[in-house]
Amino acid sequence: QVQLVDSGGGSVQAGGSVRLACAAFTTSAAYNFISMAWFRQAPGKEREGVAAITSSGAISYANSAKDRFTISRDNAKNTLYLQMSSLKPEDTATYYCAAKWESGGGPVLSQDAYRYWGQGTQVTVSS
Repeated sequence: QVQLVDSGGGSVQAGGSVRLACAAFTTSAAYNFISMAWFRQAPGKEREGVAAITSSGAISYANSAKDRFTISRDNAKNTLYLQMSSLKPEDTATYYCAAKWESGGGPVLSQDAYRYWGQGTQVTVSS
């Protein structure tokens, strides 16, 4: 089992930056065999993938996130990060950390692929 706790959300003005964090409560050995991702969901919208990173460090971004967001993982701390800059009001959403066991494939942004989920952290971007 993997327990995920995401944090770091808050209110920020457009153009600002926020760094989200997701702590994975599992063994270091298990952490090395999980792929992780960030998803977000705005009111009235479907949950969408934002960025994903495999256990080997392969990364995929949604078009809305690339060039502005950076996903990374600190294996020593069993923690996933999402650095968001140049934020726009349309980035306002609840952001969720997710994890799945490594399948050997590349990073994926389909929510159906992920087994473990954080509780979500709210990001509000004002104009």
